[in-house]
Amino acid sequence: MSRALQVAKVADRERTAGRLLKSSAEKFYDPEVDIDWDAPIAEDKYFHPEHRISLYGTELWERLTPEQRVELGKHETASIASTGIFFEVLLMQMLLKQVYKHDPTTDHVHYMLTEIADECRHSTMFGKACKRFGVPAYGPRRWIKSLARILPVVGRGPSVYAAILVAEEILDRMQRENMADENLQPLIRMVNRIHVLEEARHVTFARQEVAQGMSEAGWVAKQYHRVMAAVVSYFVALSLVNPKVYEAVGLNRREAWKAARNNPHFQQTIAYWGERIMAFLKEADLVGGPSMILWRRSMLLPK
Repeated sequence: MSRALQVAKVADRERTAGRLLKSSAEKFYDPEVDIDWDAPIAEDKYFHPEHRISLYGTELWERLTPEQRVELGKHETASIASTGIFFEVLLMQMLLKQVYKHDPTTDHVHYMLTEIADECRHSTMFGKACKRFGVPAYGPRRWIKSLARILPVVGRGPSVYAAILVAEEILDRMQRENMADENLQPLIRMVNRIHVLEEARHVTFARQEVAQGMSEAGWVAKQYHRVMAAVVSYFVALSLVNPKVYEAVGLNRREAWKAARNNPHFQQTIAYWGERIMAFLKEADLVGGPSMILWRRSMLLPK
């Protein structure tokens, strides 16, 4: 790459970061102030759209009472939110590693620090929502948590930002639908609205980093980034619904998780949530080769 092209790309990165910093300063939320955590829980509202619940349409679903269906939706929402916390903490670790490597006087680094501050508030918000609804913060299964500890160590370059995007854009697609659903709890809709607004800036930042990094990567580096993106995306999708949620409505966790994994409705939901990010990752040349087996098993690619 020529010196002139390198300078142009750095300048473009700085312009994007500067614009996002200005947007962050003009519009942000503090969940401690902007959400009424003491507001009553509406008895006639759902916590998760029924058609997005993992068992919807299965034989097990037909056996559940209306009250059990609402309860399962509440626990699945808690699982997704607490999994979001887990991956946001990983994201913050990876962003801090990037901060170490770059000039702290640049808008690029200033925006990374701003995004870390945003993610701190989001994680607090998700945790307070789980607490308000009286449900556990399930998070990913223990073995996935242990395995994920290596990500901040081995992750680098565009695959780091691709991993960020997969988690963020799955949540974004889900939450854009939920925040407009008047059948859902007002608190759920407000949490989703705040997250969608602020994550839009994070997505813009990460997409630019992926596109730039992949455009500069050689053949070997591209294969590494493809594998890393597929592995992380597989575990993100696998972690959204912790099988422990099924015990909250009296179901056997193994039987119910097997039914969910084989449920065409749930497979379509995961593919829908991942539709936009998968289109971008394909365009960035991050989807292909031997790692396709993981993409298919993740349910992010429609059958």
